[in-house]
Amino acid sequence: MTFDDVRKLALAWPEVEDGSSYGTVALKVRKKMLVRLKEDGDSLVLPSVPPDERAMLVERDPKVFYFTDHYRDYPIVLIRLSKAKRAVVEPYLRRRWRELASKAAVKNFDASA
Repeated sequence: MTFDDVRKLALAWPEVEDGSSYGTVALKVRKKMLVRLKEDGDSLVLPSVPPDERAMLVERDPKVFYFTDHYRDYPIVLIRLSKAKRAVVEPYLRRRWRELASKAAVKNFDASA
């Protein structure tokens, strides 16, 4: 995957828009970060992944999921896009989108799916 792939996927959901965060490209929902591209240009910074779930992901698939000391105390996992497949990334993006989107947007999206 690439960030362009992630962008195309997420922009199809209501209330998602292009943005920036920490000087990198990002996607936002109602002005809150959905996801951003890490400075290395290949890693996705995905918030809202609790440490216990992150540990399980890293153990299960360390080529795709990882974290650095910088993110150790935050509910964030890093995803190597060059090693990831859409089927793996999309559920985490969608979960994060559901947390940030308005209830009405989620309801309308679910009704149209």
